[in-house]
Amino acid sequence: MKKIIGLVVSLTLPSGSAFAVTAPDCVKVDKAQIEGLFEKWNESLKTGNAKTVSENYLSDAVLLATVSNKPRLTDAERIDYFEHFLEKKPIGKIDSRTIRLGCNKAVDTGTYTFTFADKTTVSARYTFTYAWDGKEWKISTHHSSAMPEG
Repeated sequence: MKKIIGLVVSLTLPSGSAFAVTAPDCVKVDKAQIEGLFEKWNESLKTGNAKTVSENYLSDAVLLATVSNKPRLTDAERIDYFEHFLEKKPIGKIDSRTIRLGCNKAVDTGTYTFTFADKTTVSARYTFTYAWDGKEWKISTHHSSAMPEG
């Protein structure tokens, strides 16, 4: 992980007073690290523990889930969703993806397929947005929708 140190700008106003503006640190990330975040999330599914899965998300993250019409906006709502989803023992596999990187954020979007314990599958489109929370990368939004023609 590369880190760019914040920039401090000091200005003196005509009145003689001064103030400083500090830009936040910009934590860079590469595509392999973002790919790893999906793998971390996928591995958390395998634990069968909804709280463990929810820990991948920011506390105010938005989850628009594959098999629910209800937006999940809190930890409790995400845990509720994953408790039911995990009963099927899902394992995700990326089929195609595009990753975009930015300062303290990244977007991973594409298609994936879930295979369940009963061998059924569902293919879906997804978008994960990630944000640096000051300590680690977390999911800030997760949108997943079943393929309309599948």
